[in-house]
Amino acid sequence: MAHNVTLIPGDGIGPSVTDAMKKCVEATGASITWEEVHAGTDVMEEYGTPLPEHVLEAIKKNKVAIKGPIVTPIGGGFRSVNVEIRKRLDLYACVRPCKLYKGVKSRYEDVDIVIVRENTEDLYSGLEFNPEFGGEEEIKKLLKEYYKYDLPKKWGVSLKIITEKCTRRIVDYAFRYARENNRKRVTVVHKANILKFSDGLFLEISREVAKNYPDIEFWELIVDNACMQLVIRPHEHDVLVLPNLYGDIISDLCAGLVGGLGVAPGANIGDEYAVFEPTHGSAPKYKGQNKVNPTATILSGMLMLRYLGLKDEADKLENAVAQVLKEGKFVTYDLKPTREDPAAVGTREMADAIISKI
Repeated sequence: MAHNVTLIPGDGIGPSVTDAMKKCVEATGASITWEEVHAGTDVMEEYGTPLPEHVLEAIKKNKVAIKGPIVTPIGGGFRSVNVEIRKRLDLYACVRPCKLYKGVKSRYEDVDIVIVRENTEDLYSGLEFNPEFGGEEEIKKLLKEYYKYDLPKKWGVSLKIITEKCTRRIVDYAFRYARENNRKRVTVVHKANILKFSDGLFLEISREVAKNYPDIEFWELIVDNACMQLVIRPHEHDVLVLPNLYGDIISDLCAGLVGGLGVAPGANIGDEYAVFEPTHGSAPKYKGQNKVNPTATILSGMLMLRYLGLKDEADKLENAVAQVLKEGKFVTYDLKPTREDPAAVGTREMADAIISKI
């Protein structure tokens, strides 16, 4: 049976790493029919938006998509395409496995952590205000009445939204993921000691959901303490479930424990659709240079295969990646002992080495 998958190459290094992923996925024998559509800076001039409606329609039609990185301007320009896709398709669970493969440089051993990040609310809802945007008088009145707080001349306000519905479904997803993947523990990460209404609700609902999974151990960690614990004893942690902002930050921290974003895959999953992507950025300065590490995108393809129920093909791909990383011969510059190592290979050559092991 062929599976239809929407392929979004992305911009910057996106096309090169997605091409590497596509070839590796096909080498497993998986029957995939790709529908390629484009989003990001390269389509702005043609469509007037980095996320044309037909891209979303293609994902809805095929139910499954995999994409390369897409640039997000800092401090201005359009909002994140990645965030918009997640919101429009209600991809509420961001799953980011951080697994240390032998041969990858790290200060640690035996790290195998899965981040389950709520994907649709918290500060990433984009509910922001400043004097130019509007709502100044209403916000001033609200803050003055309830908190005796006077806004200064220049200000910005972002609303942190945490709801029972979104919390319950993400925590339930984390526990189901743990059970289905033979994980032993789920840890909720929060800041309920300070943010008593928003994070307080997240913690309250997490405790309720945990009671439905007596076979899974339940831990609680305040987010700053969680950062310290992850650095000191990462091997003790299993599945972490977090609100959106903390999940974004800590998933990068955990990627650092296992060698960096270059080996960190990701999945965005909802009840109807799933979109897979590497967690790193688009690195436009390396565009077209056949230089960057394709591992994160290839492993995202592995996660996609598992989601499609193609376990044998996924295992083949992950094992091949693990062998190439362990041997350390046909890997890109960032995976060598030094970044100036003349034996480093390019993106295509590393993909070819992985294909040879399948």
